[in-house]
Amino acid sequence: MRSSLARALVATSAIVGIAAGGLAGASASVAASKPVTKPAVSSQRVSPLAVNNLGLDTARAKNWQSCLNAWGFNAGTEDGQLGTNSWKAAQRMLNAWGYNAGTVDGVVGTNTIRALQKFLNAVGENAGTADGIAGPQTRAAFWNYNATGC
Repeated sequence: MRSSLARALVATSAIVGIAAGGLAGASASVAASKPVTKPAVSSQRVSPLAVNNLGLDTARAKNWQSCLNAWGFNAGTEDGQLGTNSWKAAQRMLNAWGYNAGTVDGVVGTNTIRALQKFLNAVGENAGTADGIAGPQTRAAFWNYNATGC
C-alpha cells in the first residue's frame, strides 16, 4: 500500500510540476515586455516642406529665384529648389507689391497662394480665382510665367 501511495504522490507531483512549468513558461511569455513604440507624429512643431516647387521643374524654379533676386528680395542661391528662403523672398515681394501674402515665414500656405494667384492674374497669366488653392490652373499659370526669366 505504501508503494501505491508513493507512486500516486510521485505521479501527482510530476503532473503538478509539468503543469506549473507549463504555466510558468506561458506566464513568462505573456508577461514579456512589449517593444517600445514611437508615436507616428511627435509633439514637437511639424516643419513645413523643405522644397515646394508648385509643379515647376528645376529650370523654371531657377527662373523664379532669379527674378526674386533681380527684384531685390534675396531668394538665395538659384538652385531650382524653392525652399524656405525662396518662399520668404516671394512673400516679401508679394507683400511689398500689395498682394498680401501675410506673414513672411517661408510656408506656402493659403495666403501665399492667394497672393501668388493675384500676382499671376495681374501679369496676364490666368491663375483663376484667387482662392488660395494651388490647383491645376494656378500651377499652369506659375509654369507659364516662369518659362523665361523676368
